[in-house]
Amino acid sequence: KDSCALELLGLLVGMVAWFCSLATTLMPQWLSTSTELLVIESYELGLWETCVVQEVAGTECRAYETLLGLPFNILLSRAFMCVSDATGLLGLLVVIPGLKQVKCCAGHQGWRVKRGVKITAGVICIVAGVTGLIPVSYIAHETVVRFFDETLPHIVPRWEFGDALFIGWAAGFLHIVAAFLYFASCLRSAGHEPRLVYHHGQDELEPVKSSSSKLTEYV
Repeated sequence: KDSCALELLGLLVGMVAWFCSLATTLMPQWLSTSTELLVIESYELGLWETCVVQEVAGTECRAYETLLGLPFNILLSRAFMCVSDATGLLGLLVVIPGLKQVKCCAGHQGWRVKRGVKITAGVICIVAGVTGLIPVSYIAHETVVRFFDETLPHIVPRWEFGDALFIGWAAGFLHIVAAFLYFASCLRSAGHEPRLVYHHGQDELEPVKSSSSKLTEYV
């Protein structure tokens, strides 16, 4: 029961992580800035578009017109976030056959297959988390460096962290948490691994459930 709960919790956390990662990719609020001269107007910078936010006129966004003219950090962040979204979704799809609630791959060999599936899904989730943390952390580092750049006049507007960065950090950590929940479910179910028992006078090995971690016992 404990391993089932860990599996379902890992699946739930993985789904939340993937939705957060997808939101981070699409949101234009990676960076934001406003001028002291015009407080009612602010600017937002995303991976796919820039937006102007005005109190009276609302928000107006414009997509980037060219790919070659984009800064390197935007291109890098696009690539990493797309990889994170794809691997996060792949991890969710891979782990489903490994859940105990899914009735497939019965017996000792099936138990090993399910364990391998969950471990594979956990590794994929870690990849999704790391590839999601890299771009948001890189953009945040550049923003901090430029914010405290003393060579720029104080009147020059500074970019600040947008909501997408915080959601991206949350998504990355949740992906990693989901992976460790999958690993923990494998460890919890190891004590209930079915083992093979050979009885004298019989030509077949009978799988039985045991709390022992041994795979084969001769009686």
